[in-house]
Amino acid sequence: MERERLDRIVGRFPSCRIAVLGDFFLDKYLDVEPTLAEVSVESGKTAHQVMSIRCSAGAAGTIVNNLASLDAGEIHVFGVTGDDGEAYDLRKALDKLGCRREGLLSRADLMTPTYLKPRDRSRADLSGEHERYDTKNHHPLPVEIEDEILTRLESLLPRIDAVIIQDQIEEEDCGVVTTRVRDGLGEVARRNPEKIFWADSRCRIRLFRNITIKVNAREAVQDVFVPGQDEGDDLRVVKAIGELRQRAGRPVFVTAGRRGIWVSDPEPSLVRGVRISEPTDPTGAGDSVNAGGVLALCAGADLREAALVANLVGSITVQQLATTGTARPDELGPRLEMWRGQG
Repeated sequence: MERERLDRIVGRFPSCRIAVLGDFFLDKYLDVEPTLAEVSVESGKTAHQVMSIRCSAGAAGTIVNNLASLDAGEIHVFGVTGDDGEAYDLRKALDKLGCRREGLLSRADLMTPTYLKPRDRSRADLSGEHERYDTKNHHPLPVEIEDEILTRLESLLPRIDAVIIQDQIEEEDCGVVTTRVRDGLGEVARRNPEKIFWADSRCRIRLFRNITIKVNAREAVQDVFVPGQDEGDDLRVVKAIGELRQRAGRPVFVTAGRRGIWVSDPEPSLVRGVRISEPTDPTGAGDSVNAGGVLALCAGADLREAALVANLVGSITVQQLATTGTARPDELGPRLEMWRGQG
């Protein structure tokens, strides 16, 4: 890709209208000062001293963070939260990004999914993280919520260009992307082939139909071959991509870490990544790839170009430590020149 072509693609980002549907978490960082640790009089355990609290939208919210940072024109969110303090903080974070929340429902009988992340503020890399505390709902999503989300999304569809689906919750039917919602999205995508539908799922990517899917190489191989296996050689990855492509009926993007991103429609090819120096933090890297890839497709990029833009975005976000990073449009040009300079 030439710099002029990238600039044309990035220049169209502000005209792109994207909906993000899925599991919106609150990322809540507790910055702890280890030198001030005390001993609890009651229990004798360490009482860590929190010096600051940082809240941001996580999981599906990380995609929104990156879309906003990349200057997407419109961002609409679809999901559900509880009616609690975490919901207040999450909605406040989403409002700060300028997204539209007409599809973000609220239920008093649900908890707002939250990643509570205590960490030593003196250590920027992953070694500074304490044990994490996760808040999730461990019972099926109410049917009326499933129906309402699908109804609201379909009513908005004529006014948007793409839908990004983020299936974060591992427990079956306990997140937003339940079986009924996933099947409903596949049917909506089938009836609207002119729209971009893109899905990312922690453990159920094989079940999406009529939707472009993004998965990492290890997950792709384990899904198609034997669970527990490493990704293996390129031949094994290519075979897995072919199987996933046949199932989904749409293009497949397979991330391969530092190597880059495989893309298939239908024949697989590898778009190599940017070589960057350590240290890196992979937290949220996949979500930034989702944002960059979909924005590029909305802006007129072909599949390989979209994979390259996604590579550029991911290479920027992983160099931001102790946070879920984002990339800006003005950073993509220099990163492309770095990529081109690497031969």
